[in-house]
Amino acid sequence: MATDYQKRLGARLRAIRQQQGLTLQQVEEVSGGRWKAVVVGSYERGDRAVSVAKLAELSEFYNVPVSELLPKEDLPSTASSAASKIMLDLRKLSRADLDPDLRPVSRFAHTIQLQRGDFNGNVLTIRGEDLRALSVIYGTDPEDLVIRLEDEGVLAQV
Repeated sequence: MATDYQKRLGARLRAIRQQQGLTLQQVEEVSGGRWKAVVVGSYERGDRAVSVAKLAELSEFYNVPVSELLPKEDLPSTASSAASKIMLDLRKLSRADLDPDLRPVSRFAHTIQLQRGDFNGNVLTIRGEDLRALSVIYGTDPEDLVIRLEDEGVLAQV
């Protein structure tokens, strides 16, 4: 019987495979038969335990760090709750005198608006994963980016 962890690990393995646009059959073909579709499928369903060695080999095959194959734990954050979800003030981000260093934030917000079809024009909620992606652009961690955005005055007041 599959444990909860095996199921979550399997779901993560499936998500990585699908992100790479591969079917189970394609995994078998691309790997030259190294990874059988039935075996990878059983890992993904959580029906079969995957060893650490096999997980390392899969991470190499998918070209992702092993840590990305592991399910993310729902641990309480040591950071402020503001770092998991923030609200950008779109009016302030669209100012002509916006600091040029903040233009990536403005473009990022506009892209999210397009993806969501969200054009209320005042504020935009940035989810945790969006904030993490944006922090990569700035080469900082999400908490420090939130502090910078607060200092720049582009966060909406709740």
